[in-house]
Amino acid sequence: MYQALYRKWRPKTFDEVVGQEHITEILKKQVLTDRPSHAYLFTGTRGTGKTTCAKLLAKAVNCLNPVGGSPCGSCEICRGIESGAILDVTEMDAASNNGVDDVRAIRDEAVYAPVTARRRVYIIDEVHMLSKAAFNALLKIMEEPPEHLIFILATTELYKVPATILSRCQRYAFRRVPPEAICSRLQEVARAEDIPLTEDAAQLLSRLADGALRDALSLLDQCAGAEVDRARVLSAIGLAENDEICRMLQALLQGDADSALDGLDRLYRGGKDVGSVLGQLAALHRDLLLQQVAPEKGGGLMSGGYSDEMLAALRSLADTERLLYGLETLQEAMAGLDRLNDRKLGAELCLLRLSGARGSAPAPMYVPAAPAAAVPAAAPHAAAPPVPPTPVKEAPQAPEADLPPWEDAPAPAPAAPVPVPAAPAAAEAPVSPAGSGALSWPGLLRELEQSLFPPDYYILSNTANVEGSVQDGTVILYTKNDIAKDTLNQDTLAEIRKAARSICGSEVSVRAEPWREEQAAGSMADLSRLEDFFRN
Repeated sequence: MYQALYRKWRPKTFDEVVGQEHITEILKKQVLTDRPSHAYLFTGTRGTGKTTCAKLLAKAVNCLNPVGGSPCGSCEICRGIESGAILDVTEMDAASNNGVDDVRAIRDEAVYAPVTARRRVYIIDEVHMLSKAAFNALLKIMEEPPEHLIFILATTELYKVPATILSRCQRYAFRRVPPEAICSRLQEVARAEDIPLTEDAAQLLSRLADGALRDALSLLDQCAGAEVDRARVLSAIGLAENDEICRMLQALLQGDADSALDGLDRLYRGGKDVGSVLGQLAALHRDLLLQQVAPEKGGGLMSGGYSDEMLAALRSLADTERLLYGLETLQEAMAGLDRLNDRKLGAELCLLRLSGARGSAPAPMYVPAAPAAAVPAAAPHAAAPPVPPTPVKEAPQAPEADLPPWEDAPAPAPAAPVPVPAAPAAAEAPVSPAGSGALSWPGLLRELEQSLFPPDYYILSNTANVEGSVQDGTVILYTKNDIAKDTLNQDTLAEIRKAARSICGSEVSVRAEPWREEQAAGSMADLSRLEDFFRN
């Protein structure tokens, strides 16, 4: 019967364990000096050798002829433990045997001396899955174990193991296996198994394994049967559509939402989950970022699913800021997909945001939803009729200092000492040339629409994210969520100051503050006054 490569090539000695020399050297010395601990805790991610080292240690402490601290593999004890014939070494999976009764059974038989081997060894895999009562039952026997008893616990989630258990174990942290070590091991196995494996395919498999040698051997096993090159690896493990992902990102960076949505629909109709598509887009964003911010040492950190030619074609289309925004948007969209009734719709909305498409954001609630011509100082006062028949006569009765309470910014140009003949000019100030106009948040938004990065403009112009106000010549932006806070960085604030300077002709202070309930109450009062005005 065929045996999977990761089982067939499981290390037989500590020296064959790849990438964990900082642990295997200590274990070998303990075996050589006959000073093993009564309890070990092996932690680390999947496929790094925790269970393998646990089995090797169980053999080594019982081996009749240990070689350099490793089991010989040929004595009757080593062969009996390997075949499962010796019951003094027991392996238990805590994922399926996590009850207190399972641990009580271990505790009851652990007190008896071993029958065949020198020591009784219990290997408990995924120990974090034990219940609280099971941990309590295990605690007493671990605290005062018999001389012949050794516990070897393994877990991928260390934080779930109680501190009372941790304090009674020697803890060993297994590292992710480096890609170069995985690549070397894959080539060694391929030569022994007569599998034609190219160098670039081995490097790709080592990066895709994400530090887990077992995963790398499983991927090699999946691709075997013909020459294993880069194209076969991509096809065998479902990454052949990476070209489509690259074309989709190119369309997004060029603002072509139509092509990006069409690509998503093709992948969706081909059976691809939209969450997986967004995940691949995020991985591509990450690879491009690594090439830009870490061109020398970032190669070993990349996902490996995209060729250098693909990345070079995309690198010229996006800067670091755009890639960071895209990666954050994708992460947020993927986190929210499971809460949506229509996952495809959520992915489409994410692509629209990445392409720079924006809808018509609602106007701030304290500004009347009217055309731009209705915003200037000629707007009626609370005591004036809705449509004044003679605006010229109304101007002397409405000095600039007496603006309506819902207007967020007084017109700064004329002051009180200005002669009366200048009053009509004051009424026309908002429509004066650039550099001498009245400053208001809606006016700033119109100025920023052409100069600001489209996704940033979409966020700032939406009152669900930001409320803008001008108070005493200072632009105050009240942020309502973390997205707005991140958008209002130093570059964005500088762009807003520049737009304000072009409107009023002088330097303007701009600052961001968190949204508070009193601002919400004030905005509702402003809206109420607006409704009364239009009703009258």
